[in-house]
Amino acid sequence: MTLTELRYIVAVAQEKHFGRAAQRCYVSQPTLSIAIKKLEEELGLTLFDRSSNEIITTESGQRIVDQAQRVLEEADRIKLMANKGKNELEGIFKLGLIFTIAPYLLPKLILSLRNLAPEMCLQLDESYTSVLTDSLKRGELDAIVVADPFHETGLETIPLYDEPFFVIVPKGHDFEHFDEVTTQQLSDERVLLLTEGNCMRDNVLDSCQELASRQNILGLANSIQGSSINTIRHMVASGLGISVMPATALTENDHLLFSIIPFAKPIPNRRIVLASRRNFARPKALQMIKNAILSSQLAGVQFISNGNQF
Repeated sequence: MTLTELRYIVAVAQEKHFGRAAQRCYVSQPTLSIAIKKLEEELGLTLFDRSSNEIITTESGQRIVDQAQRVLEEADRIKLMANKGKNELEGIFKLGLIFTIAPYLLPKLILSLRNLAPEMCLQLDESYTSVLTDSLKRGELDAIVVADPFHETGLETIPLYDEPFFVIVPKGHDFEHFDEVTTQQLSDERVLLLTEGNCMRDNVLDSCQELASRQNILGLANSIQGSSINTIRHMVASGLGISVMPATALTENDHLLFSIIPFAKPIPNRRIVLASRRNFARPKALQMIKNAILSSQLAGVQFISNGNQF
């Protein structure tokens, strides 16, 4: 039994496909299949059910895979011990961000990190929370910036900031005369939302229960959706409906396109967190990412330091 074989079975369990697992491990499929068959013979049990198109981990196999994952994590800790004298703030840090955060945080984060840790370069990935989470668990990313609620086995989070939502409406809309808007008033309007799979859509609906109820009644087919925040901004500007935007997605020139109205209290918001694997091998680098975000001067948010806003 080798660490390589353990990596192979973890890859197959996560990918549910021998070909994709082989690509991920940078080996040929026959090489990976032979190694796993050899391990199964050594252990005297079947790790994977190969009878269908999708590879399924057997009950006993899942216990082996879970233990293999723990062994691989401990092996990474040995590397950390060996590299303890080296500078953790040098080299590449692989950071993932969800689509509704990356365009607004990254420009300021990069400038901040350049001052705090000039020898640490960012390798970036933008995607949905579920995709980034899988990449983080596989070790393909060092950390991810996502929105709460976020609870995943084997991962831990550091709170970064709270971000309020605002209502945006087309020019000439009745809401332009309001000082603030309630979530109840929002539910009576045509509200443009991000497509399913975007966590900000869930954040908005969780914060606006009346709107969520209306969406459930009307159904997905009757709702208007956009694939990105920028798309929705322009649909609102064209007069198609109103929407809800995070503070960081709004600029001082937006008043030329649409009107921005604050919510009445309690103001809907989302909490942004930094997630990583437990016992991550570069804790100082992880802390530096947090420090760079907290000192990024990101407008419109309430930063959180050691659990306290400042």
